[in-house]
Amino acid sequence: MTNSGYEADNIQILEGLEAVRKRPGMYIGSTSVRGLHHLVYEIVDNAVDEALAGFCSHIEVVLNPDGSVTIVDNGRGIPTGINKKTGLPAVEVVFTVLHAGGKFGGGGYKVSGGLHGVGASVVNALSNWLVVNVYRNGKIHEQRYERGKVITKLTEIGDCDPEHTGTTVTFMPDDTIFEETTFDYNTLKQRLREMAFLTKNLRISITDNRGDEPISDTFHYEGGIKEYVTYLNRSATALYEDVIYCEGMKDDIYVEVAIQHNDSYNESVYSFVNNITTPEGGTHLTGFRNAITKTFNDYARSNKLIKDNESNLSGEDIREGLTAIISIKISEPQFEGQTKQKLGNSEARGAVETILGENLTYFLEQNPAIAKIIIEKSVLAQRAREAARKAKELTRRKTALEGSTLPGKLADCSDKDPENCEIFIVEGDSAGGSAKTARSRATQAILPLRGKILNVEKARLDKIYANAEIKAMITAFGTGIHDDFDIEKLRYHKIILMTDADVDGAHISTLLLTFLYRFMPGLIKGGYVYLANPPLYKVERNKKVYYAYSDEQLNNILSDIGRDGNNKIQRYKGLGEMDAEQLWETTMDPERRILRKVTMDEETSSELDLTFTTLMGDKVEPRREFIEANAKFVKNLDI
Repeated sequence: MTNSGYEADNIQILEGLEAVRKRPGMYIGSTSVRGLHHLVYEIVDNAVDEALAGFCSHIEVVLNPDGSVTIVDNGRGIPTGINKKTGLPAVEVVFTVLHAGGKFGGGGYKVSGGLHGVGASVVNALSNWLVVNVYRNGKIHEQRYERGKVITKLTEIGDCDPEHTGTTVTFMPDDTIFEETTFDYNTLKQRLREMAFLTKNLRISITDNRGDEPISDTFHYEGGIKEYVTYLNRSATALYEDVIYCEGMKDDIYVEVAIQHNDSYNESVYSFVNNITTPEGGTHLTGFRNAITKTFNDYARSNKLIKDNESNLSGEDIREGLTAIISIKISEPQFEGQTKQKLGNSEARGAVETILGENLTYFLEQNPAIAKIIIEKSVLAQRAREAARKAKELTRRKTALEGSTLPGKLADCSDKDPENCEIFIVEGDSAGGSAKTARSRATQAILPLRGKILNVEKARLDKIYANAEIKAMITAFGTGIHDDFDIEKLRYHKIILMTDADVDGAHISTLLLTFLYRFMPGLIKGGYVYLANPPLYKVERNKKVYYAYSDEQLNNILSDIGRDGNNKIQRYKGLGEMDAEQLWETTMDPERRILRKVTMDEETSSELDLTFTTLMGDKVEPRREFIEANAKFVKNLDI
């Protein structure tokens, strides 16, 4: 296999490495668990680039017992020759110089993902130690680094079969930089599965050797993104059997699109550029939406599925219940921002629009039965959207001149600065009454909900706007929902879901989170949503009161005060069992309470979507499988 175009002098240098350890967040987003896992993705991304170039077919990730991680690929192997500009081995340049790699100058890769070419050096800089082994030209080379600095020179340590090529990287994250250095198997598994879907025929394995028995998964998809759509739709009922697949090349941009409608009311569209997710979309997503809207309307008009006196279907109508993957490969991607959230290349819009439009037009002409199913669902969505528009007007907050329309059962706070204000969404009128008595009236608002809110996973917008409990929340928050959502109008910077610590309470929390995720995701992304953590137990001994928030904490308290008949232990079944004073000191007092912040990782949003569909959708079997697989992680939940 040839190594042409990827030699020592293809490695170009842009700047030094000093800033990485001082400001790691600039390069990997954060030093939290998310940033920790990003280290693995960076090395894997480099191996995937080899696969995109046609030189790698298998990547293996191994979690080692000592806490380090090993990534193995069978690509060409990083060049080991001397780079003329530095006088250093090219592999050393890749791991010690920021913005050095085969992705600059056009000689190494036609397309690539990675973190703007800084991946390997950043991982090295943020590791206690890193060892790289290169298999190339029948030789095995090794080099070791500690916190980004060279410890051993690049050394030839043996021979290998000339056909055996590739790179093996093992690193130990720096525990002085990261808040947590334990890798989560499931988090890595989800991302690696996504990478395998996006790269047809690439095999990616992950093995966890940290437990008593190894755990392993392998991902390999000959159908690529078609199989990705099938996977994402497995918890819903597809409206037609075949996944619609379109591919083509225009202006040196390779475009792949896979789409399939299901019977849900949610749009699940994910876009990627060179295998990197673009959560904020960009020009390729715009091209996709333009093509979908125009092609379906043209087909519906020409085949009399929409009457002459009826208005066109909106893109939102057509995308109801749509699961889609848009994946493009482009040699010079222009992203907005370091984190690659949004694509800016104008030519990508035209490429996607043209290729999808032509392929989809042909498919609809060849499959009129499927076309009719999609158009009929879109027409129903259009009618529901019009009904929702009328209902929505009733939820809008009026200005002071028009009079207040805040929900009658909302006990609002007196402070009007959103940064100081928080709202408790409380399960039940009884707990709501205690919370209203207990609260700090200046900064804490209380909105009690009666019973379980509507499951929005199974409802269209018109039904959602008609639900009294949901209307109360929409009005109280002030932001509007869906396309009208405006975070600047948020009235409280802490939205705290306070439910009972039992099965019903957990279900109500899940219903509330489903609503927020589907219609106000900006609240979760912005870090405004929290779960209250009421105590599970009250312990009294000799007129002293202790609260325990877990079984472990209860055992610790009993060990400290003694385990005998003098202890009076109460297991709280609900918030209503606490009086106002107890509720304040355990759950509402900012000085003593425990809040759990709700966060979401946009890099694995497809898995998050699938989880909500699985838990809250109509299909029973996927939900049963999910519960069985995750039951071991459940704590403190009454059955």
